[in-house]
Amino acid sequence: MKKILIINGHPDRESYNYELHEAYKSAALEAGADITEIHLGSLQFDPNLRYGYRKRMELEPDLLDAWQKILAAEHIVWIFPMWWGFLPALTKGFIDRLFLPGLAFGNIPNSMLVEKKLKGKTSRIICTMDTPVWFHTLYYGSAGMRAFRSMTLRFCGIKITGTTYIAPVKFMKPGGKEKGIQKVIALGKRLR
Repeated sequence: MKKILIINGHPDRESYNYELHEAYKSAALEAGADITEIHLGSLQFDPNLRYGYRKRMELEPDLLDAWQKILAAEHIVWIFPMWWGFLPALTKGFIDRLFLPGLAFGNIPNSMLVEKKLKGKTSRIICTMDTPVWFHTLYYGSAGMRAFRSMTLRFCGIKITGTTYIAPVKFMKPGGKEKGIQKVIALGKRLR
C-alpha cells in the first residue's frame, strides 16, 4: 500500500483546489493507497520565519504533526494555486517554518553540498492558475515553479514525478473544470 500525503495550500476550503484534492484522494483510495492529508488553511502556526536561521522558533503542534506526516509519506502531492507567479503565502510560510536545517536537509561542514534528509520520497505538483501554461512557460520561464521544484523539493532530496497544471482557470469554458478533475482522477488512479 503506497503511503500518499496530500498537502493542499489553498486557504479556502470551497475553492476549486479542494475539488481537485477530493478527486485525487478518492481515486487514490480506490487504487489502494493509504492517504493522509494536510489542509494548510486549517493549521495554527506562525508562517513567518521570524529570526531567519539565526535562532530556531519552536514548532507549533500542527507543524509537528505535519512533519510526522511528511516523514511517513512515500509520495507527497502538493495542490495549490499559482498567485503572483509563486506559491500562496500560506504555503511558502509552511515551507519556511518546516523545511529547516536539521529536519529537511543537513549542512555538511566545509561544503556547499547538503545532506538530503527527504531522499527516497517522490512528489507530484498539481497547480491551478489563470495564466495559460504556454505563456507561463515561455514568457515567465515558470520561474516560481522551477524554484519550488529545484530549490525546495529536490534540494531536500524529493524526486518530482511531474507537474500538472490546470489552467487558465479564469477563462475555462463550460466543462473545463470537469476536464481538470478528470486529469487529477487519472493521476490518483495511477498513484502518481
